[in-house]
Amino acid sequence: MMIGLLSRRTRTTAALATTALAASLALTACSGSSSAKGTDGKLNVVASFYPMEFLAQQIGKEHVAVTDLTAPGVEPHDLELTAKQVAGVQKADAIIYLKGLQPTVDQAVGQSASKHKIDATAASPLVDHHLDEGTAEADGHQHEGPAGDPHIWLDPTRYAAIAKSVGAEFAKADPAHAADYQKNTDDLVTKLTALDQDFRTGLKDTGTKTFVTSHAAFGYLADHYGLTQVAINGVDPESEPTPARLAAVQKAAKDNGVTTVFFETLVSPKLAETVAKDLGLKTAVLDPLEGVKDPAKDDYLSVMRQNLANLQAALGAPAASAAPTPSATS
Repeated sequence: MMIGLLSRRTRTTAALATTALAASLALTACSGSSSAKGTDGKLNVVASFYPMEFLAQQIGKEHVAVTDLTAPGVEPHDLELTAKQVAGVQKADAIIYLKGLQPTVDQAVGQSASKHKIDATAASPLVDHHLDEGTAEADGHQHEGPAGDPHIWLDPTRYAAIAKSVGAEFAKADPAHAADYQKNTDDLVTKLTALDQDFRTGLKDTGTKTFVTSHAAFGYLADHYGLTQVAINGVDPESEPTPARLAAVQKAAKDNGVTTVFFETLVSPKLAETVAKDLGLKTAVLDPLEGVKDPAKDDYLSVMRQNLANLQAALGAPAASAAPTPSATS
């Protein structure tokens, strides 16, 4: 699926979403642009989904009030904004989003009067990760024109680049606390740099460099750490693999000593379980971090460290692993 195109389920409701968006914008248009800061003295920030919310919270801390448009446990590809959410985007002091991932968000951001719109793809441009063989119909879909994989946050170095852009824009929106935003950004980048080093060390010596996953969400991670992602589905988690694709996955798994088929947390594991059963393999979770079910328990850093541990086990890394990186909330 080309990023920016609607999934099949979203296409059926696109007209309704557009109507709701237009109605909400009509209601909020008379309010004009928001002040530099909200009435409670905090910067009013809207984040499109969890990876953007995490950045906003960690960089803004006590100086921001953050609203996540995508509720915990909801698959962000399928988000449809309510009129209330569109109004919130319209009134936001700053907006953090990933252009092309959620069409209704893009539409609302385009109509917002906010002077501080932070598009993650501006700091880390997208590249094409349609499966692993680069054919136009590999995932059963025609790709019309340039394509891009949105999962840039799964490479900690790309995520750090986005964090820096968020910190810089917060400082422009709220100059009085610019020093705090800079310090918080530096602290988060330090943690992401440590996480990157842990991945490098933990995945350096493995029995295989190939992993099988149900959803082609890990292209950036694979590229950065010298791994090969073999995905059953494309970047659209709702796509259905062709028989040829399933045969290719099975061959790659056998040829590369794969022991595990990974599935993710926000979609059904049935397909991964079926492929694993056919090949006599195990299953495990590799979380694309599009959302966190329990933000009070987990955050970006803790989930990424669990991903590292699961990859090490599946790829046959040495038993000893790097020391845990403290979570951003500690």
